[in-house]
Amino acid sequence: MDPMKVQVAEIENLFKLDPYLKPYEREIRRRTIIDWLNKIDKLEGGLEEFSQGYKYYGLHFKDDNSVVAREWAPGAKELYMTGDFNNWQWEANPFQKLEFGKWELQLPPNADGTPAVKHLSEIKIIVRNERGELLDRLSPWAVYVKQPPKEANLGVNFKQLVWHPSEEGRYTFKYPSPKRPKSLRIYECHVGIASQEPCIASYDHFTTEVIPRIKRQGYNAIQLMAVMEHAYYASFGYQVTSFFAASSRFGTPEQLKRMIDVAHESGLFVLLDVVHSHASKNVQDGLNQFDGTNNCYFHDGPRGEHALWDSRLFNYVEYEVLRFLLSNLRWWHETYNFDGYRFDGVTSMIYHSRGIGQSFSGDYNEYFGMNVDTDALNYLALANYMLHLQNPQCVTIAEDVSGMPTLCRPISEGGIGFDYRLGMAIPDKWIQLLKEYSDDQWNMGNLVHTLTNRRYRENTVAYAESHDQALVGDKTLAFWLMDKEMYTSMSVLSESNIIIDRGLALHKMIRLITHSLGGEAYLNFMGNEFGHPEWLDFPRPGNNESYHYARRQWNLADDDLLKYHFLGEFDRAMNELEERFGWLHSDPAYVSWKHESDKVIAYERAGLVFVFNFHPTKSFTNYCVGTNWPGTYKVSLTTDDKIYGGFQRIDKNCEHFTKSEAYAGRSNHFEVYIPCRTAAIYEHISN
Repeated sequence: MDPMKVQVAEIENLFKLDPYLKPYEREIRRRTIIDWLNKIDKLEGGLEEFSQGYKYYGLHFKDDNSVVAREWAPGAKELYMTGDFNNWQWEANPFQKLEFGKWELQLPPNADGTPAVKHLSEIKIIVRNERGELLDRLSPWAVYVKQPPKEANLGVNFKQLVWHPSEEGRYTFKYPSPKRPKSLRIYECHVGIASQEPCIASYDHFTTEVIPRIKRQGYNAIQLMAVMEHAYYASFGYQVTSFFAASSRFGTPEQLKRMIDVAHESGLFVLLDVVHSHASKNVQDGLNQFDGTNNCYFHDGPRGEHALWDSRLFNYVEYEVLRFLLSNLRWWHETYNFDGYRFDGVTSMIYHSRGIGQSFSGDYNEYFGMNVDTDALNYLALANYMLHLQNPQCVTIAEDVSGMPTLCRPISEGGIGFDYRLGMAIPDKWIQLLKEYSDDQWNMGNLVHTLTNRRYRENTVAYAESHDQALVGDKTLAFWLMDKEMYTSMSVLSESNIIIDRGLALHKMIRLITHSLGGEAYLNFMGNEFGHPEWLDFPRPGNNESYHYARRQWNLADDDLLKYHFLGEFDRAMNELEERFGWLHSDPAYVSWKHESDKVIAYERAGLVFVFNFHPTKSFTNYCVGTNWPGTYKVSLTTDDKIYGGFQRIDKNCEHFTKSEAYAGRSNHFEVYIPCRTAAIYEHISN
């Protein structure tokens, strides 16, 4: 079909927002998912049925206690199921081969009427490949897999355990999901490192100890990393082996359900960090070579391998792979009540180059040329279409560094349908400034450009530092700013230290300007809000399997005699002020002032005036700040308050009155005292 004849109902809206997209109309229309939707409607009766593959595949218990198991293994010659139920006789229970690479096994009840396999029974899928070899595998649809304890001497490979608890053992959700927040303030979390003890923390620990902290800090959403099961703990959850299994390291599926339910009770929106960009190469524990061939769920050959990540790449044009991935998203929502998803590695998905060694200049030909992987774009559009159809409150976030146009525009406009993309250039900019420039060399115009350079009406999640920067080999912002001084000079009783004073001041300013100028949502990685010291290093042979750095030292933030609590309190105040004024869901800021020698930035957003003085030594009296809103102003928040570790140089009781003379392109102005390395937010209190 001629792409120009493809019906895209609201495509003209897209061109009104960005007329420069008009020359690429043919390609935008060609990328639409109408052909996939028509095919799925014809073969499956609709996306609703197609996206519930977990109700067909995997292990299922019938009312009469018989058990049916189904798999998709097109390259297998024969398929069997074994386990403790048949004394590990590999070939005793063969599957029957069906059409299109599907296999089915029926297990009748035992003589006493009980199921042949029981809750926590161990099972495996046995594949006979074309060479006649028998291979043991875990089902791709397994919902609970667990690594045996070291003391059991049963090896390190994960075991598939049947999860079919009694009614009494099943968690029942008690609380509805909160409504989608107008302003998303996201707390990015990893359950395993959420304890200050050197151990793998649990879902239960997170429920009782961490959720109240997040709520107190003023966040309204949590983003959970490393929930999808991964055999290698140090992969941070990004080398997934079992896509339908909640990680057993942290507890059981029922404990995860309770954790999410309590988060909902606390008013927290819960996002899952979902990895559909690639999968672990692990054969014994994962999807790789499940049916004995090198493809099955993945492309064969170079297209099926990620050179940098050493992982497998999905074949998004394969019908059953689409069913698997779409069903996976739906599974997490329907089983665990997740409210939304952050899609990892989107840049790798949507370009044949995988983004490796590629810099994106913003030239539109980079986004509509032969390097674009249309199959992956179609999958992402289908995923967004399905998720928002299933749950209109759902939030989806794309991790894309390329700036692909239309990624965050509706499907009806020819877009891919994400609600937000990550502002990945922002943390890179902060690291660049701290590593390569002295404070007096910071370029205010370049900084503002980075913070505001986002596609119009394509929402961005702003963040000051990524979780990758917390890993060993890199540094968090706090560590870049204060480094070894944090070991000796973070006590409020110690002598003043200029490195610590600078670090505290800039840490607050960096977070505030990122929060208020950088996007339409904000994200923080757990612990970074209070300047968590040191790095994150998972247990591995190189550190003698130590958990010392795979934890969060909450005690530092709780101790009023340590300066960490200043940063934590400022973070809370910043979030609470955003809740009052809603700058994240307001129109983008108007930046009226970027002064290079003064190092001052001023802008208006959501009825507030923000003023930043990044100069390391110069303070300014009677500094003019332009505004279009005449009247009286008062400081609502300043980084220099003593309760946030500042020097109390700004009088918050002082009222500032506008003058009708135009200034900085605004119709009015008022004058302020703005000390060095200080930011202040001025609230319009009267006309």
